[in-house]
Amino acid sequence: MTAPDLLTERAYQALLSRLRDGRLASGAFLSMPVLVEQLGLPIAAVRDAVKRAEAGGLLSVLPKRGIMIMDAGPETTRDCLELRAMFDCEGTRLLIERGGEIPIAALRQEHERLRDEAQAKLTADLSRRAVRTDLSLHDALATGLGSGLARRLYAENRDRIAVIQNTRPFVPDRIVPAMNEHLAIIAAIEARDTNRAFAEIRNHLRNTLRWWGVLV
Repeated sequence: MTAPDLLTERAYQALLSRLRDGRLASGAFLSMPVLVEQLGLPIAAVRDAVKRAEAGGLLSVLPKRGIMIMDAGPETTRDCLELRAMFDCEGTRLLIERGGEIPIAALRQEHERLRDEAQAKLTADLSRRAVRTDLSLHDALATGLGSGLARRLYAENRDRIAVIQNTRPFVPDRIVPAMNEHLAIIAAIEARDTNRAFAEIRNHLRNTLRWWGVLV
């Protein structure tokens, strides 16, 4: 990788970090000079990183105006979550059919621990941990995807969902059912029951869409 390519990759990762943690929030508008200042990298590298992020649907470049971070409205939320469920189903199918291994016991343990904590009391970092635990299962299922292209598309969609999640943090009332829904998926995978896993993934999708207010 050449020096310019390394700078572009650094700029892209710095941009992703700001999108994932909410420093660049859904719907935010900023100029290229402001973004260059925030990232602290050369404008050429930042410009290339922005083009890459635009190709992944994370932002839009408005000519002669600036950069608009992706909208996290109902339509985008539905599209991204439905796409994730498609990846979940395909990853699950391939894992079961090919005998793929994921850290199923560790996933179950972490989901049960977080669910039990949410039922007992609210702690300051519970919402942040819930996001991380939620992603752990989806990421594990994505390891079953058979093609590099599918894994790249999953990763791009994962970043879009991170922007969406920053608009509404997990609350205890959602953490408990979400963890139970994930545990039902995990149980189906443990039983190597593809159809049951698909049904549990679709149930999780429906409940998540309802929580986001895009399905009634």
